[in-house]
Amino acid sequence: MGHGDKNERPNKKHKSSAKDDDQRAAAFEDEDAYDVDDFGDDDRDGDGEGDKMDFTKLELKEDHANRPLWACADGRIFLETFSPLYKQAYDFLIAIAEPVCRPESMHEYNLTPHSLYAAVSVGLETKTIIDVLNKLSKTKLPKEMIDFIHESTANYGKVKLVLKKNRYLVESPFPEVLKRLLSDEVISRARIFNEGGDAFTISRSIGEIDGTHDELLNEAQLAAAAEEKEAHSFEIDPSQVENVKQRCLPKALNYPMLEEYDFRNDFINPDLDMELKPQAQPRPYQEKSLSKMFGNGRARSGIIVLPCGAGKSLVGVSAACRIKKSCLCLATNAVSVDQWAFQFKLWSNIRDENICRFTSDSKERFRGNAGVVVTTYNMIAFNGKRSEESEKIIEEIRNREWGLLLMDEVHVVPAHMFRKVISITKSHCKLGLTATLVREDERITDLNFLIGPKLYEANWLDLVKGGFIANVQCAEVWCPMTKEFFAEYLKKENSKKKQALYVMNPNKFRACEFLIRFHEQQRGDKIIVFADNLFALTEYAMKLRKPMIYGATSHIERTKILEAFKTSKEVNTVFLSKVGDNSIDIPEANVIIQISSHAGSRRQEAQRLGRILRAKGRLQDRMVGGKEEYNAFFYSLVSTDTQEMYYSTKRQQFLIDQGYSFKVITSLPPPDTGAELSYHRLEDQLSLLGKVLSAGDETVGLETLEYDTDDIALQKAQARRVAGSMSAMSGAKGMVYHEFGTGQKGGAKSKPKVPPKRHQLFKKRFV
Repeated sequence: MGHGDKNERPNKKHKSSAKDDDQRAAAFEDEDAYDVDDFGDDDRDGDGEGDKMDFTKLELKEDHANRPLWACADGRIFLETFSPLYKQAYDFLIAIAEPVCRPESMHEYNLTPHSLYAAVSVGLETKTIIDVLNKLSKTKLPKEMIDFIHESTANYGKVKLVLKKNRYLVESPFPEVLKRLLSDEVISRARIFNEGGDAFTISRSIGEIDGTHDELLNEAQLAAAAEEKEAHSFEIDPSQVENVKQRCLPKALNYPMLEEYDFRNDFINPDLDMELKPQAQPRPYQEKSLSKMFGNGRARSGIIVLPCGAGKSLVGVSAACRIKKSCLCLATNAVSVDQWAFQFKLWSNIRDENICRFTSDSKERFRGNAGVVVTTYNMIAFNGKRSEESEKIIEEIRNREWGLLLMDEVHVVPAHMFRKVISITKSHCKLGLTATLVREDERITDLNFLIGPKLYEANWLDLVKGGFIANVQCAEVWCPMTKEFFAEYLKKENSKKKQALYVMNPNKFRACEFLIRFHEQQRGDKIIVFADNLFALTEYAMKLRKPMIYGATSHIERTKILEAFKTSKEVNTVFLSKVGDNSIDIPEANVIIQISSHAGSRRQEAQRLGRILRAKGRLQDRMVGGKEEYNAFFYSLVSTDTQEMYYSTKRQQFLIDQGYSFKVITSLPPPDTGAELSYHRLEDQLSLLGKVLSAGDETVGLETLEYDTDDIALQKAQARRVAGSMSAMSGAKGMVYHEFGTGQKGGAKSKPKVPPKRHQLFKKRFV
């Protein structure tokens, strides 16, 4: 399904409504504090749409054919990818604007306060942004856009938070700005006075350049160098850093802090002897992302966005090798912890005694004063009772000053549990890595404060054309519901089993089996089958005699299954639940079949596609015009005339915005397959239907994981009754039985009377 045929589907007119367009556009807007009239409500329906789409007032320049950009008064920028200046324009736009949609011929970007904040953080000044935009634009820059850039960048970059010799300094080349900050009560209380009393400390940057600037620097570099010539600063209490950063946000003082680490002058924290191996050659886009992080000799905190399979691990290891201080690397699960430890040893010359893993199964410690610890978000954020050994290790992690906090799948950090990690660990520099900077709860903008601005984002299709990631054929397979299954699906009493009914649709099962046979036997491919529904995952895997991995699968068993999948010719298909969405590296896989998913999660769809994006075969075969047009395949199996049709379109939106298109397949399996596939006979189909209907509501539900970032946004919280056994209640399956008293003194625990969060008006009534 491409852009042009969205409306060809039956019963799905509401998908492309103006309201959905508003929601997609709003995902790229700043939702925090900016209320600029020209960039306020992005209404694309009703009366506003005509004004937004009226470009008659734009004045074309005489040589407009040689320029690649269209700049609109509402902040939107359109880039022609067929222009000879495309690469230069893309590199500039990705630094100053948020990508909205990037199909093959025309890209759309949107200027936002956060995107301009990121631009300033990598050394661009207001004048540079406006001048370059004007040079690239086919039309004269609208006054509204110029005013917005001035307003949004007026205070960005004027204040920096720098860690020098283990002291937190608020630094600025403008002393009057520091005086304004100190007039705030919170910041003035956080200040530490030195021998000089109220006077600011004045320092000159190591990046100061002698001689004539014109010979050495271009305009953007000159601006960055001049800005750092002389800096005024005052020291703040390390325990008050988060409060100070919060006061500097746009909601309050509107001087957002740039956070940088002067690692070359950090002589207190011990150095880590670690270098990249000679064979570790970063690709051009990886080098570009690292240059954004280390552009001025310091390490900037921020986020780098690269597609799955594009080499995020090498970027993270390269950053750690450049800083050469202790590094804490966080991943989402134990399998990815093993993979990150392997990547550090693969790309760098780090000694085995200097790297360790900290998981529930592996509690290691590095030797010496500096090292790398690879662990999970859960292990750090968990606030329950730990073993004595774990308690000692976690105490060391909390008390150490880390040079680099490296966070994989950083989109999970805004979740309530994982944002604790930022405050628990003490780090000089934070680097977040992800392929999908998107969340369904719209809290992705919190990362601008928790970690830092987006430093770099690669274009997926450009990497496909360069042969750096696989060229994927995306297809949506429509599977008609059988008469019996559809009748049960429509019944009100089966409302809690609707998902199980359309996932267990016999026609979907047959299509899945046909695709597995085709790709295994005729192409020799390696296949991953994804299912969020555990009932379906088990039934499919057992019926087809394939291995499966889900939340309860032990780490040892997961490792064995994945190793057999990678190396054995006998194991060519593996079934995964949502535990396979993030961080699991399976480079051998080149086919994905999705039989069930988590409602309308755009992030999950992109993460699953990412499992097969690792480049395969020789470079010359992968390049555009090579041996094969497509070398990877992504199938999403959808039961027609069900709720799954609506969810499917919403899920695909992120990938469509990256330039991918989905073709629709309506005749799978072919009519001539007949009895060779399962559930051909009506008796077998009715038997399967009976199994689904007789299963409990909890049995046929979705798998729930602790780090699932989209659960809150896509599912309403509700009380659930869980069927269990007496052995489970006594602790056999990790459950804990708590007895609450009814008011009598002594004995059992009394139920907490006051919720942890209560409105100010009612707090005094519960003392």
